[in-house]
Amino acid sequence: MSKTHAKLTECDPVWDQIRGEAVAAVKDEPLLGGLVHSSILHHKTLESALAYRTSMKLASNEMPEQILREICDWGYRSDPDIGTSARADIVAVYDRDPACDRYILPLLFFKGFQALQAYRISHWLWREGRADMARFFQMRVSEVFGVDIHPAARIGRGIMIDHAHSIVIGETAVVGDNVSMLHSVTLGGTGKEDEDRHPKIADGVLIGAGAKVLGNIKVGHCSRIAAGSVVLQEVPPCKTVAGVPARIVGEAGCDQPSVRMDQLLGVR
Repeated sequence: MSKTHAKLTECDPVWDQIRGEAVAAVKDEPLLGGLVHSSILHHKTLESALAYRTSMKLASNEMPEQILREICDWGYRSDPDIGTSARADIVAVYDRDPACDRYILPLLFFKGFQALQAYRISHWLWREGRADMARFFQMRVSEVFGVDIHPAARIGRGIMIDHAHSIVIGETAVVGDNVSMLHSVTLGGTGKEDEDRHPKIADGVLIGAGAKVLGNIKVGHCSRIAAGSVVLQEVPPCKTVAGVPARIVGEAGCDQPSVRMDQLLGVR
C-alpha cells in the first residue's frame, strides 16, 4: 500500500460521509436496513463496499458473487487509483446532479456510477492482460445497467454519467477528467478500421443526451455538445456545438460546462 493510499484510508472524508448517511438512512427507513448494512456498514473501506456492490450486481449463474468479489478486491488492492477515482466520481455526482442530495445515493442506487466503477475493474483486468475476464465484466455491465464501455477505453476521474441508459464508449476512446454526459451518448467509430478509431474527449466537457461523437476526433477541453448532436469533426476548446452534423454555434458559456451542467443554447 502506498503512503498516499494509507493516509487516505486513515482519513477518508468521503467514506466517513457515506457511513454517517448510512446510519441515518437505516433510522429513516428500517426496511432498507439489510441493504444498507450489507452494502456499507459491514465494510471498513469504500473499496470493500464497492467490491461487494459490484460483485452482487454482476453475479450470475455463469459467475458467482464470491469469485467476482475476489477479483474486485484484488483490483482495489493492486491499483489504489481505482478507489481514488471512485471518490472523485461520487463527489462529481453529488455536485452536479440536483437529484443527488447525499453521497450514499450513487453507491446504492445510481446505475451510471455503479456501471462506471465496474468498468474501472474491467479496465484494470485489461491492463493486467486478462482480456477475457475484462470482456465478461463488460458483458455483464451491458446486461445489468444498459451501459457498454469497452474495457480498453481510458476514462479519467470525476466523471458523472447521468441516467446512463444506452451509453456506448468504444475501445480506443479516451475521456478526460471532470467530464459529464447524459443518457444515450455514443463515443463510437465510423467504420471497420482496426486502429485508433474513437473520440478523444478532453477535460471538463459536457455531452448532452443522445449526442453521438464518431471517429478518431478530438473534443477540446471545457466544450459543450448539445443534446441529439452528431459530431463528426474536431471541436475546439471552450465552444458549443449543435446539430446534425454538429457545427459551432457559440462559446461554451462558462469556464466549467461539465460542472455547471447548463444545456441551454443562448437562452438565459
